[in-house]
Amino acid sequence: MSLPGFDGAEVPAVFPDWSPYQDLESAARAYLRDPDVALEALGGVLRGASVLGFTLERFVNEVNGVWQEVVVCDGSRLILWHGEDVPPGEGPAGAMTSSLRVVPISTVTEVGCRRRLTRGDNGTVRVDSIDVYLLLTSLDEAPPGDELVGAPRHDALRFGKTLDDGGAGQ
Repeated sequence: MSLPGFDGAEVPAVFPDWSPYQDLESAARAYLRDPDVALEALGGVLRGASVLGFTLERFVNEVNGVWQEVVVCDGSRLILWHGEDVPPGEGPAGAMTSSLRVVPISTVTEVGCRRRLTRGDNGTVRVDSIDVYLLLTSLDEAPPGDELVGAPRHDALRFGKTLDDGGAGQ
C-alpha cells in the first residue's frame, strides 16, 4: 500500500492494511454484529464528510458479550464509535450501549506503532498484528495506579489489528 506524496511520488504507507474492504460500509457490514447502529451514529457526525481512513475492532468476552469499535478519520477529526453489550443483570436482555467520541486531529501529539512479526518455515516474515497508539493533549481522568500520585497522564487511544484474532476484515 502507498500514499501519494507531496510531489506526486508514491510514499510507502506507515501502517500497512490487509483488509479486503476499501469502504467503511462494506467493512462494517462484514465485520460488526451491529453495523446499522454504528453507521447511523457515525453518519450523524460525518454528515457527508469523506472517510479518509478507518479501523474496526471486535471481540467477544464471557462477561459483556460483544465489544465493537469503529474509528473513522475525515481529515480533521477522529470519530470513535463504541458498542458493547450490557452485562447480565445490569439491563434488559439484549441491551447494549452505543457511544460516540469526536477527537480533533490537532490534539494528537504522538503516534506509535508496534508490529508483531512471524517467520514462516521458509524464512519469510509476515506482519500478523499491529498495535497503534495516539497520545492526545487531553488528560486522562483515570485514577493513578503505580504512577506518581498527582502527576498528569495524557489520554491515549489504542487500536489493534490481528490476523489470528479478528482476521483480515478489520
